[in-house]
Amino acid sequence: MLGIVVAMQKEADVLLAQSRDVHEEKKLGKTLYRAEFAQTPYLLVLSGIGKDNAAAATMLALCEGADLLLNFGVAGGRAPYMHVGTVLQIERAVQPDFDLSVINHTPVGTHDERTQPHFSLCCQSNFPKGVLASADHFQTGTDAELLQKLEADVCDMEGASVAHVAWSANVPCLLFKSISDNANETSANDYSVNCALALQKLGERMQDIFSEVNKMRRKAK
Repeated sequence: MLGIVVAMQKEADVLLAQSRDVHEEKKLGKTLYRAEFAQTPYLLVLSGIGKDNAAAATMLALCEGADLLLNFGVAGGRAPYMHVGTVLQIERAVQPDFDLSVINHTPVGTHDERTQPHFSLCCQSNFPKGVLASADHFQTGTDAELLQKLEADVCDMEGASVAHVAWSANVPCLLFKSISDNANETSANDYSVNCALALQKLGERMQDIFSEVNKMRRKAK
């Protein structure tokens, strides 16, 4: 079963508005939707914002039977070509606010059970690609030097946690992000102005996203 983790209701609605047979339920404090899109049944868990929420929702999706994970939503872009509404597929994800370097002498973002910071993701589509940094604060450009060192050109607050749980469970995972702002000192205002457009563009690419999901499912069989 496809398990989808989405942070905000307005992100979830991009898919739910195009889906069939939508059923809503509550479990462990999370809202779950069971539905079908592009002839593909799915379970969507509305996680809430932040890495803890994303990790908990991903574990819930796995416990409900998900054997393939998808995370999508809006994000800040750092590269010049990442215009508002650009939808990217994430090839690697990292958590720049996780740091055991003083103890383990490993790069920032490296968890204790790992030797390198980036989580590799399923990524073989024709979408433009990006490296995602997920942190528990809204990126405003203050961490530019660290993000550059980690090769991150997209920023959000959930995706790398979904990738982390998927890695731990050895379950394939795909991430797609629609650019809503540039992760700099004006990002908060840019996000408010441009979020609706970013969501619109995400919705327009949902068929393509599910095409990639189904390719991955066929490959796994």
